[in-house]
Amino acid sequence: MDDAKGAGVRIPPPVVFIFFMFCGLGLGFSYPIAIHFPVALAYTGVALSIFGLMVLLHLATLFKRVKTNIEPWKPTSRIISTGIYAYSRNPIYLAFCTIPLGGGLFFSHIWLMLSVIPACISVYYLAIRPEEAYLTEKFGDEYLAYRSRVRRWL
Repeated sequence: MDDAKGAGVRIPPPVVFIFFMFCGLGLGFSYPIAIHFPVALAYTGVALSIFGLMVLLHLATLFKRVKTNIEPWKPTSRIISTGIYAYSRNPIYLAFCTIPLGGGLFFSHIWLMLSVIPACISVYYLAIRPEEAYLTEKFGDEYLAYRSRVRRWL
């Protein structure tokens, strides 16, 4: 197996989320939805975004500690199946979801919150499917066993 390109993901998943966040912001200007969330919900949004950023930082540190690449276009040296990865095969992508969701709650911006839907669908086709095929080919039964134990998202 030629492992030099990892899963062969061509568009970095953070770029996909950022693109759809900008699309959501643009829709907000073109088709504004006048809704205002209660202050408590707005601050819950801030907490959600901060939590997601903390999870991303934790996972980046974890990948560095176990000496495998976090970038899906680089080779993977091992399957991480402990901690958050015991509950979700894609906690990084879940953490990316918290940023537009939290921002949408804070700014009462429905379109920003809704941007998560096309972002998740796109990331599934652009990153998750190639990653799963790559990991299955590289790790075989080890990855298949992990995949049968742990859900993709939650």
